Amino acid sequence: METIFILAGGLVGFIIGLTGVGGGSLMTPILVLGFGITPSIAVGTDLLYAAITKANGVFFHHRNKTIDWKVAGLMAAGSIPSSILSVFFIENIRARGFDYDSIMMTTLSFMLVTTALIIIIKNRLLAWVHSKKSGAIALMLSYRPYLTVLSGVVLGFLVTISSVGAGAIGSAILFMLYPSKKPTSIVGTDLAHAIPLTAIAGAGHLHLGTVDFNLLLGLLTGGIPAIYLGSILGKKLPDTLLSPIIALILFLMGIKLAFY
Repeated sequence: METIFILAGGLVGFIIGLTGVGGGSLMTPILVLGFGITPSIAVGTDLLYAAITKANGVFFHHRNKTIDWKVAGLMAAGSIPSSILSVFFIENIRARGFDYDSIMMTTLSFMLVTTALIIIIKNRLLAWVHSKKSGAIALMLSYRPYLTVLSGVVLGFLVTISSVGAGAIGSAILFMLYPSKKPTSIVGTDLAHAIPLTAIAGAGHLHLGTVDFNLLLGLLTGGIPAIYLGSILGKKLPDTLLSPIIALILFLMGIKLAFY
């Protein structure tokens, strides 16, 4: 276990605790751009890192009754089969000699830029949804269960390919579809869905041979205590200060990966 991986896990863990931004959005591009880790190894390892580090959060939210298990189940009904099929898709294109890392980098770049934009416009988007009581929004809400499953299908594919999206994008979708829910319930429900998704996607990458356990152990050793420390400090810092900085970092990394 290399010290540099412990430091990387600590850095990302601290930012996760500080801002609430998902590890996939930060960990995978840092591993690829900063440490030269192969994209497929970075994604596979980060998925298991995410599943393990998020587990404590689900226990906390379940204890405080801030998880809607029915909604989480609807998303999982779409995302888990989609994730499994995505693993077979990856295995198939690799066997045919396609440049899988290139596909992964393109998807990751797109997801990082999308995540950055969602962080920036999230509050305005939510205000717009709450202000509309008819028309397209009402139509969307009338098909909410089906759209929840469909959203899970899309997330299952994107998360398995890039390790990004289970957090920021998943919560944004839930905010759109369930505008009357409290923010803590949205966060808890999204977290409850993200754990089985990242665990199954990570297991799929384990099947593909794209998980580095030495790297994973280093990231967890540094990351778990750093998440706790970051969460303590994060309570004292305004979200209006942190969100634009994180969004800018994600945007720049997304652009960089597009030309990687």
